[in-house]
Amino acid sequence: MKREYEIVIIGGGPAGLAAAVAAYDGGVRDLAIFERESRTGGILNQCIHNGFGLTRFKESMTGPEYAARFEREVESRGIEVFTDTTVLSLGADKTVTAISPQNGVFTVRAKAVILAMGCRERSRGALNIAGSRPAGIYSAGTAQKYVNIKGYLPGKDVVILGSGDIGLIMARRMTLEGARVHAVCEIMPYSSGLRRNIAQCLDDFNIPLYLSHTITKIEGAERVTGVVVSRVDENKRPIPGTEMHFKCDTVLFSVGLIPENELTRGAGIAMSPRTKGAIVDQNRETQIDGIFACGNVLQVHDLVDFVSEEAETAGAAAAKYVLGGRRERDEIEVTNGKNINYVLPQKIDKNTEGDVKLYFRVSNTFRDCTVKAECGGEVVAERKRRIATPGEMEALVLKREIVASAEGELRVYLEEKEND
Repeated sequence: MKREYEIVIIGGGPAGLAAAVAAYDGGVRDLAIFERESRTGGILNQCIHNGFGLTRFKESMTGPEYAARFEREVESRGIEVFTDTTVLSLGADKTVTAISPQNGVFTVRAKAVILAMGCRERSRGALNIAGSRPAGIYSAGTAQKYVNIKGYLPGKDVVILGSGDIGLIMARRMTLEGARVHAVCEIMPYSSGLRRNIAQCLDDFNIPLYLSHTITKIEGAERVTGVVVSRVDENKRPIPGTEMHFKCDTVLFSVGLIPENELTRGAGIAMSPRTKGAIVDQNRETQIDGIFACGNVLQVHDLVDFVSEEAETAGAAAAKYVLGGRRERDEIEVTNGKNINYVLPQKIDKNTEGDVKLYFRVSNTFRDCTVKAECGGEVVAERKRRIATPGEMEALVLKREIVASAEGELRVYLEEKEND
């Protein structure tokens, strides 16, 4: 195989595939995708439910169908794809060291690198739940792989902790496969999943959702036999006397996703403590010139349609970087203000060629609210929302002229409607 490429994409999921297509269409022909699984598509391969592509293709598709569209685009362009290839390290000089059964350990040099490694699930070990370690405890994504790909049903009586989208979807999936889902418990006072998933996966199947509740004990020796669920106070501490007991043989955890940023940190790239991903500008370029990040490795998305959109931004920018070289940046800082958990990008180059879309998540559920962007004491953009929830990513567009003339820090915050 070759030892030098103009662009190397790490990850062959929806972000990596879309970034590769955009980079190729941007004029770079010498590029390669490194994917550690035996085929491309990433998490989409096990997401056999529909609902993908509604925004991008205006039709409801399954995960494999959505992935296949981009796989065909990659194949038609002759882009090199290396599967069963795990990247071991990334250097700040854009050297990529990887290993595969075919090529052993090898190193390639790239003019630009696109990070598209996706996420992994947070496990039970991060939660401090009392109890032994019996069989029957799975992350929701692992259970999804068992059911949808391997054809195994992990259990018949299920309790789910966490109301993330995968957990909600697995509540429906397990029910359709004949299991009984007794409850979905969420420690926060709101669900972290999409509203449509709550309606289609819980409400339609009469599965109860217990907000401000968590599992405080897992019972069982060889196999899970039951769980104790307690209500929590505003500090997320269990309230004595509120315990509920559920008999079950399976517990699924859907308690958040962690971006796979070990390679990012290893390269010395500056990280955001809020998104757990790299700090980037509007082109998704990190603070190291020529290294870009996109998709769930950068920020956890709700919809794969938005992953593709972000990846195309990174791919096109990487192609421009390779063809045009580095250019000086004149950046302004973007920070999150009141009622906003994070804003991305964290930096904006004032020499942007177009409008800039800011992505953010709110810190709670708000109704009849207004999101504003303020710079130099002046509101430069705002958007009214009838309802805003932490489970759904929001966006605010900044006009190019505003960015070009901005001075100092740009802050995004949410104003609640004042009561009459």
